[in-house]
Amino acid sequence: MSSLLVTAGKWGGILTLIALLIALVKQLITLVGFIMFFLKAALVIAFVGLMLLIVVTMMRTRSRRRREAEEL
Repeated sequence: MSSLLVTAGKWGGILTLIALLIALVKQLITLVGFIMFFLKAALVIAFVGLMLLIVVTMMRTRSRRRREAEEL
């Protein structure tokens, strides 16, 4: 009977470690997914900001050229 308990204890420990590793891998996948979403959102925000900066620069240049043309 004691050999059965020892064997069950060893296999139980191994199965518990495997279950913990599976849970850890799931958590790591979730974390990596969150980080990737954050990076994608940051890239989109940076791109939109860059496009806005380009539009503002174009508008300033256009208005500056109009003022210079009116002064001449």
